[in-house]
Amino acid sequence: MHPSIAQLQRILQASALGIVLALTACASTPPPTAELSAAQQAVSRAADADADQYASADIERARALLAQAQSAMAAGNQRDARTAAVAAAAAADLARARSREAVANTELAQRRAQVSRLREQLGMDR
Repeated sequence: MHPSIAQLQRILQASALGIVLALTACASTPPPTAELSAAQQAVSRAADADADQYASADIERARALLAQAQSAMAAGNQRDARTAAVAAAAAADLARARSREAVANTELAQRRAQVSRLREQLGMDR
């Protein structure tokens, strides 16, 4: 028996669908250049906020994750590069926030000490 035209069309459609699915599965994800750039900028902002002094563990983690992202990118592993870059940016943002908190707490302690000295000089009790 010879297949009918309708059967051939269904076979061709199924084959085309299979080819499209196979090509889609093989397609690589776009390189995470935006994520890497954002991570680099976040690490720079943290360093500018004195995170090396006030949040050294956090900024070191951010730098390590950024290096991991760059290595994954160089190896062609886009998914791991993206994941590490996003984690690096988050760690750098945390380092920056903790550094800013430490600076604010230091300034607050200095202001309280000034107020205390002024109270003593004026003979005021708390």
